[in-house]
Amino acid sequence: MPKSPSAWPRAVVRLLPWLLWLGLLGALGPAQAQTLVFRHALTLELKPGVTPDWTLARSIALPDDWAASRPRFSGTAAYRVLFDAESSVGTNALFAIYVERACSALEVHVNGQLAYRGGQMTEPVSRNCQRPQLVPLPSALLQAQGNVLELRVRGFALDEVGSRQRAGGLSPIELGAHDALAQRHRWRTAFAIRLPEVVSGTLALMGLGLFVMGWLNRRQSYLAYFGALMVGWALALSRLWLTELPWPHATSELLLAVLMSVTTWAAVQFLLRYAGRRIRWLDIGLPAQGALMVVSLLVAGPQRLYPVASVWFALLSLEIGVAAAYYLLDTHRRRQRQLWLMGPLLGIVGVALATEFLAQQTRLDVRIGYVAQLVPSLIFMALGLRLVQQYGRALESAEQGRAELEVRIREATAQIERNFAQLSELKVEQVTDRERKRIAADLHDDLGAKLLTIVHTSDNERISTLAREALEEMRLSVRGLTGKPVRLADALGDWRAEVMSRLTQSGVEGEWSAPSDDDVPGTLSARAYVQTTRILREAVSNIIKHSGASRCSVRCTIAEGDFQLVIQDNGNGIPLELDGRLDKGHGMASMKGRAKQLQGQCLVESGPGYGTVIRLTLPLDRHVTAT
Repeated sequence: MPKSPSAWPRAVVRLLPWLLWLGLLGALGPAQAQTLVFRHALTLELKPGVTPDWTLARSIALPDDWAASRPRFSGTAAYRVLFDAESSVGTNALFAIYVERACSALEVHVNGQLAYRGGQMTEPVSRNCQRPQLVPLPSALLQAQGNVLELRVRGFALDEVGSRQRAGGLSPIELGAHDALAQRHRWRTAFAIRLPEVVSGTLALMGLGLFVMGWLNRRQSYLAYFGALMVGWALALSRLWLTELPWPHATSELLLAVLMSVTTWAAVQFLLRYAGRRIRWLDIGLPAQGALMVVSLLVAGPQRLYPVASVWFALLSLEIGVAAAYYLLDTHRRRQRQLWLMGPLLGIVGVALATEFLAQQTRLDVRIGYVAQLVPSLIFMALGLRLVQQYGRALESAEQGRAELEVRIREATAQIERNFAQLSELKVEQVTDRERKRIAADLHDDLGAKLLTIVHTSDNERISTLAREALEEMRLSVRGLTGKPVRLADALGDWRAEVMSRLTQSGVEGEWSAPSDDDVPGTLSARAYVQTTRILREAVSNIIKHSGASRCSVRCTIAEGDFQLVIQDNGNGIPLELDGRLDKGHGMASMKGRAKQLQGQCLVESGPGYGTVIRLTLPLDRHVTAT
């Protein structure tokens, strides 16, 4: 993690005040036009298949919170109010009623006629607790006086829900002109439904991206846990706008309760991993706790969901608080600069979660709960962008490290070449041999060990591949420096294995032809082995990278005192712009230079569209010793 955190992304800083302002407008709503607000109604609990007897009804104040007025009742309750509509009868004026909260589904009857149905009244019951509803009242159903407005609410008892906010209930009923109430309905819908829908979608997309980043880079596992936290919070927010589910109410409540356990798991592990700590027993304890929560809720049953879930919610909230305190104390102790950013963020999220908890467990205004749910979402999005920024910087640092490694490898290779050229000119065999062995030992013990460490520890595939190639080149150089000759038959076997492997991995069909071991004489000098290997590697690299060939054949022959290597492909050939300048293209000059050092020659035959043939000829009497 970078030591010096930068400022939040400007887009989030600019977006936050607007979202909070939109939330405030949505909570308050526009100025109300002249409307009639019913704050009392007659109410009656309906029984299936029984005609309601309104002589048994009782008066009740609105809003009616079933958790207080009828905590054990689960079913359909009817509410009745009377009103006059002289101004709308015989005119084109359209009346409407506005119901801010009817939990969980609503039917509206006007003068005994069904005028509106807001959701499924039987299982699976629609979940419209947070959705404001606007019901037009057709003039044909209205009378000048004595209109009977009956609202039927399908709701659930407090013990059957995980939060008090989802217990049955009805808000005050507003009656007025449709246009005025429609404006209020639009504002309320934008804040209570549309904004959470957009926020939860954004959280889910960002969370999935962070989860994949953390999954692919296990050293940044905190990204995966934070991504899971964002996805879990997005799913929790979806309860505000996702109303139609294909399973019963009890299943939805159970899933929402269990989701809290999963979110707590992700939050605790994120805080610990982001602090650079890993507590092994929590890796087992948190999933076990989630399983225990599921079992306890199933044993309690849907009729006792609320009391059991409340205990679990309090325990899980305490766990998150302890993890946040541990993170802040540990970060403060190590004097990390990220404390100045994470401290206020965790404080804001803590206050918002406490407010949300109070809104769920008490009669706190649900609109305050809405704002408390959105604040952590905005914090999560800002922190997610911050983590993405840190991840990008880490990648940039890795790329810089790779570039520096390439430079060092080139410098080391150039130094090896210079040393080799100088040693070949000294003509003092003892000194030359001693120096070669020293360089080879230094390369093997120092540079070789470092490259091998990079190969096995680097998370970046490009750096790992580059280090592996450098390690092979270094080993080849070490073999050349040691001066040990190689049996020509063994050299042919090494070349065949390397060439066929590279061609196969690149999707090129390879063909190898060489004399049998009995027909291959003596040993090959170390210098000839190294230079021939490099020429062969360069030729194969050109075929893979530039030729576009689908087939390549390599023929090795020994005749008339010469060793000949012919590499032929069916690719595109040398481009026209390099015609007559083959030595300047695709490393041809280096191949020819190496062949010349061995007193041999390297010829290139090519034509655009007819493939390329490279012929390497080496005199055996200079480089092969009989055994």
